[in-house]
Amino acid sequence: MEQQKKFMREAIRLSIENVESGKGGPFGAVIVKDGAIIASGVNRVTDSNDPTAHAEVVAIREACEKLGSFQLDGCEIYTSCEPCPMCLGAIYWARPDKLYYANTKKDAAEIEFDDDFIYEELDLPIGNRKLSTVQLLRDEAMVAFLKWSESEDKIEY
Repeated sequence: MEQQKKFMREAIRLSIENVESGKGGPFGAVIVKDGAIIASGVNRVTDSNDPTAHAEVVAIREACEKLGSFQLDGCEIYTSCEPCPMCLGAIYWARPDKLYYANTKKDAAEIEFDDDFIYEELDLPIGNRKLSTVQLLRDEAMVAFLKWSESEDKIEY
């Protein structure tokens, strides 16, 4: 467990450094493979004007580029806070072996980083959500899905 604590301390250090630099929120993440950090990320939402630039997503992008893969097989993710719904989805898609986190989503809510509204929205039928959501042109869009299902050149994931 000492090795895991070392990696978590690095994610925490990055989160503190990010606050001190004024570049983003108090979140840091590192990705580890074979006992070494291969990528790191900090929250860059306001710095980059990118609402998807959360620490975990930034780290996943860097790790995947370094590995030349869209999956993080054999990797572990250490994040200074329990991931938000977007980051958790990205983590599941990246398929690391393990996720470690420090602060909880309740801790984040207490400093006004509250993602509960997203979890609540996901439980609602589409028509009852706050974000107006309208389905259009499904039949036309299904062409791409049919082509994908018939393709012999696809890389499945």
